[in-house]
Amino acid sequence: QVQLVESEGGLVQPGESLRLSCAASGSIARINRMAWYRQAPGKERELVAYITSSASYADSVKGRFTISRDNAKNTVYLLMNSLKPEDTAVYYCNVYVRTTFMVTGYQEVWGQGTLVTVSS
Repeated sequence: QVQLVESEGGLVQPGESLRLSCAASGSIARINRMAWYRQAPGKERELVAYITSSASYADSVKGRFTISRDNAKNTVYLLMNSLKPEDTAVYYCNVYVRTTFMVTGYQEVWGQGTLVTVSS
């Protein structure tokens, strides 16, 4: 009913920047929270940032990453600056969406994940 399509990640050098995008499509009535998570090799998935009417960030990315959203396009972005090797992970988009079939509440939907590798 609702699909999330993430942009490709890639290989970047330490200190460089990369922007991820995630577009939601389908039977969407309303989107509440939009977020980015990441999972590094051998580690649990962690919340990187989320945005509703305001944004919130994990301490590890605060000041370097910026999350934003375009409600008209049902799209969330993650601008990652000053990337570090420890930012290497699969990044997942996550949204809470109310479909046109729902009266109340929200459904949680995940993107397919995109690999970001930070290495020299």
